[in-house]
Amino acid sequence: MQIDSVPYQPFLILMMKKTLLLLALILPSFCFSQDENLRNYDYIYLNNIKSVTFHLNGLLVSMPIMELGRGGNLLLSFDDMNEDYVDYTYSVVHCDANWQPSSLTEFEYLNGFSNQRIETYDYSFKAKSIYTHYRLLLPNRDMQLTKSGNYLLKVYEDNNGKRLAITRRFMIVDPKVEIIPTVTRPADVSKMNTHQEIDFVVSHEKFEVRNPRQELSAFVIQNGRWDNAITDIKPLFSRPTEQRYDYQNKIIFEAGKEFRYLDLRGLRYPAPGIFAVEFLNNQYEVQLEQDRKRGDAPYFESFDINGQFIIENTDDGDRLFIERIIAQQGTADQRALIELEGSDVHDLQSEYANVFFSLYSPTEYENEDIFIFGGLTDWQLKEEFRMTYNPAINSYVAKLKLKQGYYDYMYAMLPRGGKTPSFDITEGSWHETDNSYTILLYYRPFGGRYDQLIGVRTFSSRFVR
Repeated sequence: MQIDSVPYQPFLILMMKKTLLLLALILPSFCFSQDENLRNYDYIYLNNIKSVTFHLNGLLVSMPIMELGRGGNLLLSFDDMNEDYVDYTYSVVHCDANWQPSSLTEFEYLNGFSNQRIETYDYSFKAKSIYTHYRLLLPNRDMQLTKSGNYLLKVYEDNNGKRLAITRRFMIVDPKVEIIPTVTRPADVSKMNTHQEIDFVVSHEKFEVRNPRQELSAFVIQNGRWDNAITDIKPLFSRPTEQRYDYQNKIIFEAGKEFRYLDLRGLRYPAPGIFAVEFLNNQYEVQLEQDRKRGDAPYFESFDINGQFIIENTDDGDRLFIERIIAQQGTADQRALIELEGSDVHDLQSEYANVFFSLYSPTEYENEDIFIFGGLTDWQLKEEFRMTYNPAINSYVAKLKLKQGYYDYMYAMLPRGGKTPSFDITEGSWHETDNSYTILLYYRPFGGRYDQLIGVRTFSSRFVR
């Protein structure tokens, strides 16, 4: 018996379309889960990777956020402490507002090729520390991003099989709205002197939002930290062209105090706060002055970079003097050359040092651990930054391997078995502290397949009221 296949063709075509659609939906999640021990946040997986920075090219302490199709780049840089060249590759994954892989395929958010090689690298020189410095600009000629939203950058070590080395979050915004923030003291009397409340208005006269509470989602981040971000905030009041986020006792952050700082830029002429610098066994050893707890101390206004760090070297004084003269009197070509080569002084000629921290404490805490905390730890309580108690000097102590630069940091206290750090005893909190806040506004219309990032506003608590 012969069966006529013609009537079955529409059915087969329909099944093929459904299969392709299903693959498109599950493929991003499948690829996302193939990396062993993958974390969908900023993380360093290999011990030989140091001094990872990721920011807008030219803005050293900025969050990695850029506008869609407006030019500019994000710059990733890091050091590999191994002497030999390592083949590093990278890829990017589009994510939803909660940093899970979106349903978009690479073809939908990427022009170019995934799994590209990091081609820009150089070896340290004029430094006793041996390392290889790598740099990556995104987007680039091999990879352009076509959709707004959240992205996860994944860097792999490819020499001995594909091993994850670094993950970093970044965002592409397609501005459609205006965000107008205010910073106030909370109405809650218990938080009035220690916390900061964020209210804001979203104006969208030229952008239609039909169902604000379903289609909009706002996130508020303090000092670039994701661990204490307030997420998935819905409008409290809605108008046709305006959304108000004016909650009481909801978008509230502990203000903290201004960060402690370590100025490690000069090893020849150490900055205040450094007790001693020695060169022993072909390695710099830096002893810091002893820190004290600030929980009960009054607020003291000082300049900081809100927990971030900058790689910089001031030991090459002759070159820095020449740079200043050229910046003031040189030709355009000379200034461009200095700008191009200036990073070599910091990235390639800076030393690594063992830095010894100490925090005075008359006794050891029985049920809490003390950690060094800040941008240098990726805002995480990592084991390598846990301090140990030394009864001989009545202090918590730690040794960190750091590159010459300027570092902000704090001391965090973590109850054993807990996950949320406390700063009440080690640092304290005061409402006048200058913090940097970033508001992210995501939009997913009914039937949409991904979260568009349609608004970003970064501001200082000191200058927005």
